[in-house]
Amino acid sequence: MSFDVLQEKIREKKNPTVAGLDARIEYVPEYIRKEAFEKYGVGLKGAVEALWQFNVGLIDALCDIVPAVKPQSAYYENLGWQGMEMLERTIRYAKEKGLFVIADIKRGDIGSTATAYAEGWLSGAPIEGQVFKSFDADCVTLNGYMGSDSIKPFLEAAKGEDKCAFVLVKTSNPGSGELQDVKAADGRTIYEVMGELNEQIAAGTEGKYGFTMAGAVTGATYPQQIQDLRSRLPHTFFLVPGYGAQGGTAADVKYAFNEKGHGAIVNSSRGIMCAWKKTGGDGHDFKEAARNAAIAMRDDIAQFVTVE
Repeated sequence: MSFDVLQEKIREKKNPTVAGLDARIEYVPEYIRKEAFEKYGVGLKGAVEALWQFNVGLIDALCDIVPAVKPQSAYYENLGWQGMEMLERTIRYAKEKGLFVIADIKRGDIGSTATAYAEGWLSGAPIEGQVFKSFDADCVTLNGYMGSDSIKPFLEAAKGEDKCAFVLVKTSNPGSGELQDVKAADGRTIYEVMGELNEQIAAGTEGKYGFTMAGAVTGATYPQQIQDLRSRLPHTFFLVPGYGAQGGTAADVKYAFNEKGHGAIVNSSRGIMCAWKKTGGDGHDFKEAARNAAIAMRDDIAQFVTVE
């Protein structure tokens, strides 16, 4: 199963972290923006070219340090079809560099619509008896709060592809408790219900390391809830956002891992992408700054988590 692939990459690099690729033009050093805008004009095409160059530089700098990258589709969608074409290129390039790619798409529809999303992002579109892949990510994020029929089509698409999904369970945003912490009739919180439903849906798909195809998004900003979920969901792989810029610490995220240091990956986006803004330079050192930030994050977490 695909989480076996991710866990192997984590073990290989001794690094349970993922670098977010949130393509905001203001994150790109001025010299790259200037060159792209001079060539293609100030607009969508110029922005896409600048971001492409930035992404390639980041991937080149990080591919031997981190096991995975996580492009957030919203930052590509806002640039229209050119941004989405660049996202497809970014995913392909990252995979060529040996990285596991988590497409952060947070889709949450049902039925044939969910199937269509799953085909686009995971298994490919069937056309005249053939299958044609476009984004071809290794994994996607999902909003499963419409129930099991918003998750199952993605798992079905992933089965034959050795792929997987992360489903929102307890998210890192401040407003998450407004719904996710509400108690159900049996005394469980909604996020506990969601997490247990998610593990039940994927039961029987456990791989070599004991994790199902359906992982869970569990925010670093709520360490007690992560600890609770880890005990409840021994077969669920966790994606942990909220480290760094949102306030989560290495001491907080340690609860996401099992006794072998398996079963979780911690995300950082701005902390790595924008590390160059803290060096005092003009951005020509963005690759080195990103690499140093990724190494620092790895070493920070290693104080609390040992990956066997």
